[in-house]
Amino acid sequence: MLTAPGGAQAIELVRQHGAKISLVLLDMTMPEMSGRQTYETLEKILPGIKVLVSSGYSIEGQAQALLDSGCKGFIQKPFDAVDLSAKVQAILQPIPAK
Repeated sequence: MLTAPGGAQAIELVRQHGAKISLVLLDMTMPEMSGRQTYETLEKILPGIKVLVSSGYSIEGQAQALLDSGCKGFIQKPFDAVDLSAKVQAILQPIPAK
């Protein structure tokens, strides 16, 4: 697991580790850059990157805009380990072939 205290550091980690990163968990409100700014930059570096966004605010507004632009999931704060695990599993689970 890699951790970053803010958006700029998260971007640097993705630049360094690229496709080795399975999922990024972003908060809508972070130091230096917003979750939206960070997501948009990550998507340019690694198109299709799987991102789960969290927020203490409702999904309406900026979080919904991120989902509409390709972010893979949203989790409302406060959340517990069970809820987080379920969201992560849902995002990382491969889509069954038909």
